[in-house]
Amino acid sequence: MNWFQLALIFLATVAAMELFAYGMHRWVMHGPGWFLHESHHRVRTGMFELNDLYGGIFALPSIALIWLGVQGGWGAGWTAVGAGIAGYGAIYFGFHDWIVHQRLPHRIVPRSAYFKRIVQAHRLHHAVESKHGAVSFGFLWSAPVEQLKAELQASGAARLREPTHQD
Repeated sequence: MNWFQLALIFLATVAAMELFAYGMHRWVMHGPGWFLHESHHRVRTGMFELNDLYGGIFALPSIALIWLGVQGGWGAGWTAVGAGIAGYGAIYFGFHDWIVHQRLPHRIVPRSAYFKRIVQAHRLHHAVESKHGAVSFGFLWSAPVEQLKAELQASGAARLREPTHQD
């Protein structure tokens, strides 16, 4: 495989990870995996929360595919898939943990319409403290903020919480 094909595999994997993350967030984290994810919808009292375990869980396929691609003879294509999963994880950490939740200090202010929409959508997601009634489960793409606000208002299942400075 040439570098262009590997780059396409990498980028396609990053894009596919947004779909995977949406599904996992909506139907697993806000379903049977709520026992871990619930900590993310509460005010964090330390540096870590139970929800952080998902990062380790989701890193395992990436590590396995990179290792199998390089050491296991599966080939560069599988290494590119593993790297794409890791790339999505890095983007997620940068946007979600660092910028939105300010788990590391920064002075980044969202200025573009896209960046503002993503941050606002995630804040609307966190307006709900229960596993039911939340909106916006993806992270690199979201519906328009007005649509999300309407969905949140229309939801009878959403248990809204008081805003905090940590969100």
